[in-house]
Amino acid sequence: MTDSGPVLPWLVIRQDDNGNRYRVGRYATKDEAQKIADSLDDRGHKQLYWVERIGTPAL
Repeated sequence: MTDSGPVLPWLVIRQDDNGNRYRVGRYATKDEAQKIADSLDDRGHKQLYWVERIGTPAL
């Protein structure tokens, strides 16, 4: 935690059928973010979910 609040460097990103990307949430650990992404992905929708660290360029 910093003076400005908790450090939440892990993002869950969703990409829809049209290629639009949205930030779903920010998390403290990669494991926490991955659990959320997996649970959303398990719903069976066509959207793609993944985890990335803030400051790391997407592929």
